[in-house]
Amino acid sequence: MLKLACCLLAVACVSADIYMHNPRGSNNRLNERSANRANGNRAFDSQNNNRGGYNVGDATDEAAQNEAQQYQMKFFQSGANAASHLAVEWTNQHGCGGNEDDDPHKVNCNIVIQYMCQPAEFEGNAKDRLRDGLNTNRQDYARPRSNLESRSAFQSRKNNNVKDNRVLFETFDWYDKCFVRERNKGLFTADQNLRTNNGLGVSSAIYTRQNRNGDRRGYECPEERDYYPYWHPTPWKDIAILAENATICSHYTKKSFNVQHYGECVEYYDDTQTVRRHSSKYNSHCLCETVPGNRWVDFYNYLEKAPQYDTETKCIDARLKDNIEYIWQIPYDSVDAQSKECLVPLPEPECMEAPWTRVNHNGNTRDGVASNYTWTLPYFPSGSDQRCILRVRYNISTDDYDPYNTDHTSNRKVVGGTIVRESPITGNPTVDIGAGLSPLRLNINTAQFGRTFQDRSHVFHLKPRPTELADKTIYNLNVRGKRGNIVQTYPAVEYDFIPNDLTLKANDVVHLQWTGSNTHNNGNPAGDGQAGDAGQGQGGTDRHNFVQILDRNHNFPAPFEATSMWDNTEVVWAYSAGLVGKNPLNTALNVATSGYYECSTECSESVGSKDNLQAQLNNAAASFEGLVLKMSPGKYHYMSTRNNAFTNRSQKGTITVVAA
Repeated sequence: MLKLACCLLAVACVSADIYMHNPRGSNNRLNERSANRANGNRAFDSQNNNRGGYNVGDATDEAAQNEAQQYQMKFFQSGANAASHLAVEWTNQHGCGGNEDDDPHKVNCNIVIQYMCQPAEFEGNAKDRLRDGLNTNRQDYARPRSNLESRSAFQSRKNNNVKDNRVLFETFDWYDKCFVRERNKGLFTADQNLRTNNGLGVSSAIYTRQNRNGDRRGYECPEERDYYPYWHPTPWKDIAILAENATICSHYTKKSFNVQHYGECVEYYDDTQTVRRHSSKYNSHCLCETVPGNRWVDFYNYLEKAPQYDTETKCIDARLKDNIEYIWQIPYDSVDAQSKECLVPLPEPECMEAPWTRVNHNGNTRDGVASNYTWTLPYFPSGSDQRCILRVRYNISTDDYDPYNTDHTSNRKVVGGTIVRESPITGNPTVDIGAGLSPLRLNINTAQFGRTFQDRSHVFHLKPRPTELADKTIYNLNVRGKRGNIVQTYPAVEYDFIPNDLTLKANDVVHLQWTGSNTHNNGNPAGDGQAGDAGQGQGGTDRHNFVQILDRNHNFPAPFEATSMWDNTEVVWAYSAGLVGKNPLNTALNVATSGYYECSTECSESVGSKDNLQAQLNNAAASFEGLVLKMSPGKYHYMSTRNNAFTNRSQKGTITVVAA
C-alpha cells in the first residue's frame, strides 16, 4: 500500500496560477465589488492571486438578491448523433507545452479538465444541492469525535453545518470521508512534516505536501485535488488531459476514473450491513478487511443512472434497444455499497500534448490565442437538465529529482532528533558552487515543488436539446472578460467574443449567449493591481450586444439596411418563442439590444411599449440567454457597441459559414 502512489501518478506534480475565462472562472469570487476576492477559501483551493476570477452572472440589470436572480449559463447537450461544442479557455502563468527532445521548455506540465453534474431537479438531500450561494462565507464543518460515531451523530453534524445560502460544490460527506481516511503514506513529502488528526489516530487525506496543516477550502479533499489520477472514487468526471508529451497519455487515460474502477473501504453502522457508513479510516484492501464486517468494494464512475433497467438482464439487453453502452456495476455514490445499478458509462478522456505557452507570461500561446480546448458536451440519454461545474488544473514538475520514481523512501527521516535520511530537495538550501566560503542560497519551498493550482466555473446548465435541434451540430459563441482596462482586469482579461473566429457549415447552428455581473466595480481593496473599472456605461456593470460590421477594421456598425448577416438567418431556437423563424429585423434588434427588445412593432415587448433602451445598454440585462442561429454561407464580422473602444479595447469577431 505504501507504494500505491508510485504506481498511479507522478508524485511530483506542481502547479502554478491558472485562470479560466470561458466558462467564466470564479477563482472563489461570488459578487464582490472589490478588485480582490473576499474569501480565497470559499469553495476550493485555487492557490491563485486574489485578484483573479469573475463574478457570478446576474439575470437582470440589478445585482442578484437571491439564487433565482443569478444567471447560470445554459448549454445544449450533444445529441445522440450530433455534437455540441464549447470552447474552454484559460491562461496559465508558468508556461506549458513542448517536450525535452525537440522543443525543450523550462518546466514539465499537464492540464486536467474535469466536470461534475447533478440533475437540475435534484431529488436527494437538499444539503447536497450544487449551488453558487448568496454570500462569500465558507460552509461550516465540525469534525467527528470518533471513527465510529452513530448515524444520528453524523446527520446532526451535517445538518448543523451545511448552510443553504452558501456555495456547495463537493458535499459535506465527501470532505468528511477525506478527513477520516488515512492519507497515502507512499507519497513523497520531502522535508514537510504532515500533521495528524488529533483524536482519530491517523494523518488523514486532508494533509498533503502542499497542505501540511490540513487547511480547509469548502468541502474539497486536498489529497484528491493535489494528485491525478486519484486512487479512490471521486465525484469528478474527466474531460481531457493535456499532457507534457503524448507518450504519457496512455497512463492517464487508462488510470482515469472514467474507465478504471477504484476501491474504497466500506463499513456499516450495524451487523446487518444494510446502512453504509460514508467514511472509513482504512485506505487499503488489506487493512480494511482485517476488521470483521468491513468490505473493500470496487466502485464505478458514470455519466448518469438508468433506473428504468432494474436488473442486469434488462440493463444489458437495453444496449441494442437504446444503442447505448450500459454497464451493470456499483456506482461510486451507492447507498449500501452492495447493489449494482444500470449506469451510462463515461468515455475515455481525450489526451493530447498541452498548448505551448511562455514562462512568466500568463498570456497567449504561440499562435496568438489563449490556451483553449474544445469540449464536446456530453449526451445524457435520459433527456434531463443537468446542473454542473467545470474545473481546470495546471500541473508543472521539476527535474531536480525524478518526478515519477521518487516516493516515501526519499522523505526526510528523523530519529531521536537526528536526521538519518535527507530529502533530495530541502527548503531554502545553501549550495556550494566551488567558491570556498561563499555558498549561495536557493529560493525553494518544498511544499510548492508539489503544488496544484486550479480554477472553477460558476454553476451552469447542460440542457436537453429541443426537437428542432435534434440533428444539429451546435457551436457555442460566448463572451469572455471583465470590465476595466488591461491593468484593472489583470489577471482576468478584457472583453472579447469566444471563439473569436468561428467557422461552421451551413447545416450547423450557433448558440449566441453571454453572461455578466452588475457588481464588477473593481474597487478597493485592489491587492497588487489597480482599482477601477474603466469602460463605457454605468460603472461596475458588464454589458454586451451583437451588431454586424462590414470589416474588422471598422468600428461603426452597419445600418440594418446594409447588413447581410440577417438576410437568410433563421432563429432555430430562442428564449422567447416569438423570435423563432426568419425575421431579419427582429433578430438584429434583439441581439443589438441584448434582448431588451424582441421585435420592432408587433409584440408586447416592441419598441415603444417600454422605457427607451439607454444608449450604452445600462438598463439592459447583464446576461443574455440567447438565440440559436442557422446562417447562410458567407463571412460575417461583428462587434459590441458598448465595449469596443479603438486603441483601448476591441470586442469583435468573425463567423464564416461554408457550404455543407
